[in-house]
Amino acid sequence: MIGGRRWRATDPEIPADVAARLRKALMAARAEVGRALRAGDASAEAGARRRVHAAKVALGERGTPWWEQTPQQRRQRWEAGLAQLGA
Repeated sequence: MIGGRRWRATDPEIPADVAARLRKALMAARAEVGRALRAGDASAEAGARRRVHAAKVALGERGTPWWEQTPQQRRQRWEAGLAQLGA
């Protein structure tokens, strides 16, 4: 809990190298959101926000809670995220 709000942490079972690649993709997507906002490009912003969401799902920070998933489901989640993000 931070400031009375729950914040979900990254899935601790994600291998360190995979988590680093996903975080790098997340940061790049966040930067794309900023560039799109500054440019006033709604289409680019929407695409960048989809990539942010995909990275956060892959990290286990959104979607089905990682603690409710089997090890196989968790691995499938982050592998699908890597494939989707090209990370």
